[in-house]
Amino acid sequence: MPYLGTCAGFQHALLEYAESCWRLNAPAHAETDPDAPEPLIAPLSCPLVEVTARLHFVAGTQLARAYGTESADEAYHCSFGLSPLYEDRLQDGPLRVAARDEAGSVRAVELCGHPFFVATLFQPERAALRGQVPPVIRSFVSAAAKH
Repeated sequence: MPYLGTCAGFQHALLEYAESCWRLNAPAHAETDPDAPEPLIAPLSCPLVEVTARLHFVAGTQLARAYGTESADEAYHCSFGLSPLYEDRLQDGPLRVAARDEAGSVRAVELCGHPFFVATLFQPERAALRGQVPPVIRSFVSAAAKH
């Protein structure tokens, strides 16, 4: 089944994956468990509330193919993201980094080998406020129609 999770959808996809595939026992989200010693989802060093920022897509990913470019500017409304403590886990398994921001922080992941499983911290749907349909939304709808 095609999946596109944005902002909280990114966060909760990571939580579910961490518990199911990385076998982390009850991975924490700092927003709902602020006292967790090493939350999987942690406060961003700079909250991305009403921010548009540059992304760099990883070559060969579904996101890179959808956008047809190496980078794009996307909008955010988020204060929590993947803790850097867990980033290295995205190098060897099927869940991989699909985009990073200018500082190198993970801003999107996707599941390799899946017809369409993309989770983004940015919110491409916010482009609708400007009358635009983002490439990742087109790709998701196309994958859903095929499913």
